[in-house]
Amino acid sequence: MQNLAQSAEDYKALMVEFADLGVRYGLDLVTAIAILVAGFVIAGWAARMIRRRLESVSRFDNALIPVVTQIARYAVLVFTIVLVLAEFGVQTASIIAVLGAAGLAIGLALQGTLQNVAAGFMLLFIRPFTVGDFIETGSGSGTVEEIGLFMTQLRTPQGIFVAIPNSKIWSDSITNFSRYPDRRIDLTIGISYEDDIDKARALILKLAEGEDRVHDDPAPVVNVVNLNDSSVDLELRAWTKRQDFWEVRWGLIRESKYALDKAGISIPYPHMEMVQSASAK
Repeated sequence: MQNLAQSAEDYKALMVEFADLGVRYGLDLVTAIAILVAGFVIAGWAARMIRRRLESVSRFDNALIPVVTQIARYAVLVFTIVLVLAEFGVQTASIIAVLGAAGLAIGLALQGTLQNVAAGFMLLFIRPFTVGDFIETGSGSGTVEEIGLFMTQLRTPQGIFVAIPNSKIWSDSITNFSRYPDRRIDLTIGISYEDDIDKARALILKLAEGEDRVHDDPAPVVNVVNLNDSSVDLELRAWTKRQDFWEVRWGLIRESKYALDKAGISIPYPHMEMVQSASAK
């Protein structure tokens, strides 16, 4: 009976201890969850507020806004995690050590991701393009909509979303069609060998000079650039503003066809003549 009574007392003491631990750590768990939820909410709010403030500053580069907002968001999340760990009694020195070890492990595991981050900073520092530029890389082409920490977002002329890792863009050649205000139109038109070259040159040059959006300086020129098997190639070179490039080019192609047809100058197409040998007769 004495052993049974002692066991009952031990069980009761154990249950009391479990109850105390449950109350103590239960409150810590609830507090930690509250801190975690609040941290995520504050991180999102801080990112949105910083974005709105930076967008209202006219002198601040729009390309830097996504990077700054993401850094602010991640900084708040890291601070939140530190507070959650501290709530469970983890010492600050231990937290820093754990974060350092975790950072090293994550860095080794995510080398490609860190390369994208480093490439993103280099793109923002060197500035081969900015938001709104139309670029072409080995991985795609389109209008730059956002330069982020990990990837650059493009919008193609067909309205398709393209996301390219920053490391791929940085390691490849970049063609920026929006960097300079003017572009040169190179238009090749073939005429028949029987046609008058000077007459065709004069007609095409007159069309270019009559187009208001073609620059006078440098002046447009038309030259013979190639003698093909079935045509003599004339090339028109004319300068225009970047935003007018495609409309002017399309218009010159259309009007050149009309003008050459009206003048009786043909635009030949490749053809092959079959010659029968004497032995086959």
